[in-house]
Amino acid sequence: MNHFIEGFLLQASLIIALGAQTLFVLESSLKKQHGLLIALICSACDFILIAVGVAGAATVFIQIPSLKLIVGIFGVSFLGYYGIKKILESLSTKNPEHGKNPSTKNIKQVILLSLSFSLLNPHVYLDTVVLIGGYSAKFPSLYDRSIFGLGAASFSTLWFLGLSAFSAMLSRFLNNREAMKKISLIAGLILLALAWKLGADVYRWRYL
Repeated sequence: MNHFIEGFLLQASLIIALGAQTLFVLESSLKKQHGLLIALICSACDFILIAVGVAGAATVFIQIPSLKLIVGIFGVSFLGYYGIKKILESLSTKNPEHGKNPSTKNIKQVILLSLSFSLLNPHVYLDTVVLIGGYSAKFPSLYDRSIFGLGAASFSTLWFLGLSAFSAMLSRFLNNREAMKKISLIAGLILLALAWKLGADVYRWRYL
């Protein structure tokens, strides 16, 4: 139980921040666009990456530094593109998608976007595979490492599902065109800021 709590608290310290995954779950749930499905996909991605790290794959990024650089470049491009897309959406005269039939975003599109936000950000790998996986190496047995990883993955699941549920409830008070446009604008600006920050990190990694 101590190992479980240790993993739970470590993941809490890493994930409670306005990262790309968290922002995507928050915005989608506010707009009632498959928020629960997105939360489940993000949770599953974290679970798999944590399991990979606990199994001992944390050294991959150390042994192949170019891999982190490649993922970073894709991440900057994706976050920048999606941030601009959100800003343009907020400036559009068309009524933002909200409260409509769930098909406003089809399941395939939702899954691809969720996987992109979860897997095209090297910080996700650093948090799950490298930091949590590396930290778990202090435990002598695979069983202890697995319990630790399960604690970390449990917090991810609670975080994303709780965020989705809270945002869905909050959307009742934001069920109007102007509020949705402001949410898109704020989301777009934050995504561009995250792209800029990630770009600075990628630039530094070139010379490490």
